[in-house]
This record gives sequence, structure tokens and C-alpha cells, in this order.
Amino acid sequence: MRNKTASIIALPIVTQIAVPGVISRAQAQGADKPYPAMAPLNQYLAADENSEIALARSAAAKSISDGAEVLVLTPQGYQTAAKGANGFVCMVLRSWTGPDDPQFWNPKIRSPICFNAAAARTYLPIVLMRTKLALAGKSKDEIFRSVESALDKKELPALEPAAMCYMMSKQQYLNDQAKSWHPHLMFFVPNAVAEAWGANLPGSPILAGSDPEDRLTVFMVPVRHWSDGSADSPSQN
Repeated sequence: MRNKTASIIALPIVTQIAVPGVISRAQAQGADKPYPAMAPLNQYLAADENSEIALARSAAAKSISDGAEVLVLTPQGYQTAAKGANGFVCMVLRSWTGPDDPQFWNPKIRSPICFNAAAARTYLPIVLMRTKLALAGKSKDEIFRSVESALDKKELPALEPAAMCYMMSKQQYLNDQAKSWHPHLMFFVPNAVAEAWGANLPGSPILAGSDPEDRLTVFMVPVRHWSDGSADSPSQN
């Protein structure tokens, strides 16, 4: 692995990879609980819409993000701030889209992400549902139970093949441990076996982790450059 963080993240079974970033169960188990509940809403909101649009678009190369729809977080939930034409949707995820972890309510988390069309159709609805519930004042457990119920009742769409996203923003803040970590791609697969992808094996560039709350496996591939074209630093985090 390229660095200590990647080695911790790649540990099978104890690993948890979530859409807002990479969260290690090994780290979480010994951590305090500095974010026991949702902070005041203004701590999660951007200073202005234009800055959130720019941050969202930084998730992918301009050839992708310039033609994408952009969603921004408002007190009423995510709303479209820019129309798209290429099927991609870019946005900045907040902490409540993550797993059952001590940083579930961390107001510092900002995870720029660009979903491709398949993920926008079939994974984004989970993100929007979680956000609606969080802004309605629901607890972490209530959010998980509501999503589970919606999945059971097929009120949320089945995950489409080829659902993936870009997370290549140099400004990303994935969590208090990983911070910006590395630019990477993520692929969403319904409860897959990591070994079938060659993930988490010695020398493999692919990391994998289970996301039980959303009933899927996330495969992650670090890449060499940030969305602005600058090279990633192998020693970072």
C-alpha cells in the first residue's frame, strides 16, 4: 500500500468504506465520540452557493464536471443549482451519508463527489433520503431504520450495474483521520465479494469495504492526479 492510511483502510472485515469518504473501523473503535448529535444546521451549510458549486465540480475533471448537474445543500435539502447535460451529478456530501460511525454528525466533513448516470439514478436517492431525514431532526438510528425499511419495500431503486463516482477534489475533507486522503474512484456493487475483484489483496490497487447500511460493497481505486491535474503526493496521510 502507498501509505499507512491506505494499509489501515484495506484491512478486510474491519474496514468500512462509505460515500463521504473512507472510515476505518479500527480507528473508530478506539475513538472518543466528539459528535454525539447533529450540530446546528449552519455548520453544515456552505457560505454561499457559488462556493459550493465550485467545490462540487472539483470532484472530477472539467471535461466531466462542466457538463454535470450540480446540487447544493440548503435548509430544505439538496437542490439543483446548475443544470447538466451529460448525465453526471456533482455535489458535496455531508457526514450523515456515512456509516454507523462516531463521525456521523461531524460538521467539518465535505466530500465533493460526481456520480455517473447509473449512480445518480440508483444511489443518489439514498443520499437524498438520508439528507431529508437528517434535516428533519431524525437520529442516526432513525435514519438507518428508515432507509432499511425503504429498501425492504423497494421504495428505493435497485442499484444499477456500472454505478460509480469520482472523488478527486484536492479540497475534500473525508473525516478527521483521512482528511483529503487521495484522489480516487468508487464503484458501487450490491453486496459483492472483494476477492472477486482482486480487492484488498497484497499489491492490488483496489480497496473494498462493506456498506451494510446501504446494502452494497464499495470498491475504491486511488488515482495519481487530482481533478485539477496536479499530482497526488504518495506521502499524504
